[in-house]
Amino acid sequence: MVPVLFLSHGAPTLSLDPGETGAAWRQLGGQLPKPSAILVISAHWESPISTVSSTVHPETIHDFSGFPEELYKLRYAAPGAPELAQAVALALQQAKIPVQLDDARGLDHGAWVPLSFLFPEADIPVAQLSLQPEQNPAWHIALGRALRPLRKQGVLIIGSGAITHNLHAIFRHPQGEPAPLWVTEFRDWIAEKIAAGDLKALGEYRAHAPHAVQNHPTDEHLLPLFVALGAANRIGGAVHLNRVMTYGLLAMDAWVFDPV
Repeated sequence: MVPVLFLSHGAPTLSLDPGETGAAWRQLGGQLPKPSAILVISAHWESPISTVSSTVHPETIHDFSGFPEELYKLRYAAPGAPELAQAVALALQQAKIPVQLDDARGLDHGAWVPLSFLFPEADIPVAQLSLQPEQNPAWHIALGRALRPLRKQGVLIIGSGAITHNLHAIFRHPQGEPAPLWVTEFRDWIAEKIAAGDLKALGEYRAHAPHAVQNHPTDEHLLPLFVALGAANRIGGAVHLNRVMTYGLLAMDAWVFDPV
């Protein structure tokens, strides 16, 4: 059975300036068993109900603005995964989760940026599954649990978001200054609870984690973590990767759940 990943994907410019994160992703991709298909749950696709991309040839979506022109020329030409999309839809239907297919959706940067380092050959079929921002973390854990059987078919499930994500604060943070305590204490709390396998505390992070609202004014960049937690067989024992910080406030932590 292939592992489950959660990746903090950072800014789109990581494609041009990979740094330690790009190197960590390349190394991880070389260590993973080759999946039959990939399902990405990205912070950059939200919809009222669960939606699975069934596109045959997904385009590379440049869902950002104001970045260097060369970034908009990048493409990740992986094939789509319509068969996987059907399997995802069936799994969610069996769990009584409303679901629909989208045969036009491409790959947003929460998917194609990390995939371009993990699997640069772009030869593995990829589908995406949307988040439901009106639903809470516990609901997304249940969503991940419904997806868990797909792993027996060789499907790699990737949650792509951010452990810390307050963009307004980033613009005010002095360049070169270390991360403040309100960032590091939250990041460390998440890591401690994952190491302890404390799914209940994680699912109620807004009530228990230090500085939760300051790090996540909205939930969407942490919700992919909860899907990954639900899809994992075991939380404790996960491999914690890439404990670096970018832009002073963006923690780039990643986890491999159920490592081989």
